[in-house]
Amino acid sequence: MTANLFPSPPWPALPVQGEAGRYPIHRIFCVGKNYAAHAAEMGGEVNREQPIFFTKSALAFLPSGMESNYPPGTSDYHYEVELCVMVGKPLFKATEAEAADAVYGYAVGLDMTRRDLQNYAKENRQPWDMAKDVEESAIIGPVTKAADFGPLSDRRIRLRLDGDLRQDSALTDMVWSIPELLSRLSHLYHLAPGDVVMTGTPAGVGPVGPGNHLVGDVEGLAPVSVTFTDPD
Repeated sequence: MTANLFPSPPWPALPVQGEAGRYPIHRIFCVGKNYAAHAAEMGGEVNREQPIFFTKSALAFLPSGMESNYPPGTSDYHYEVELCVMVGKPLFKATEAEAADAVYGYAVGLDMTRRDLQNYAKENRQPWDMAKDVEESAIIGPVTKAADFGPLSDRRIRLRLDGDLRQDSALTDMVWSIPELLSRLSHLYHLAPGDVVMTGTPAGVGPVGPGNHLVGDVEGLAPVSVTFTDPD
C-alpha cells in the first residue's frame, strides 16, 4: 500500500455509556428549523415539505468537557443545544420504521454557529458553510444506547450559559421526528454506522465570548459542556 504524504488523523470517536468500545464519528449531518419557536426567532418558518439538512466535517468535532478557542472571523458566535442521533445500521431509502430501528444511541451536542456570517450568507443567497462548518463547532457528549435511553417522550432539552438557563424545550416540540429525519436523509445519502445527526435547536440561542461556560442537557443523557477561551 502506498503511504500517505503526510499524517492523517484517525476518525474521532465518542465514549459510550456502559461500553468499553467507542462510537466513531464519520459524518455529521445537521437539521435546520426543527423547532417552530427557533425558526420564528430567526425570522423564518418551518417547512413540512422537506427538512433542511446541512453538514459539518468530522474534524469540527470537539469532545465534551474541553476548552475551545473563540473562532476567528466572527464577533457573534452562537450556541445551539441539540439532541444527537447515532446511526447504528446501514440505511438507504429507508421507511420510518426501518429508520427507527437503526438508531444506535443518543447524545447531547452543541452546534456552534458564526451567526454574523450565517446572516450575511442568508441575505446574499450564499451557502452557510463558513458559518456552520467551523473548527471545534460540533461539541458532543457521551453516547447513551437507545435501548438504555428508552422513548424520547416529552423529555426536556436545555442549555445554561454560566449557570443561567437560556434554552428549555421538550423533545416533542421537534417539527420532524427522528424516524422522519433519518428516513428523509436516507433518500439523499447511503447512511451507515458512524453517521451522526444533530436534530436542531429550540428557541433561546445567543452569543458566547471568551470565559463563558456552556452546559447542555437532555433528561436521561450525559450532559455536554465547554468553556471558551481567548485565542490571543
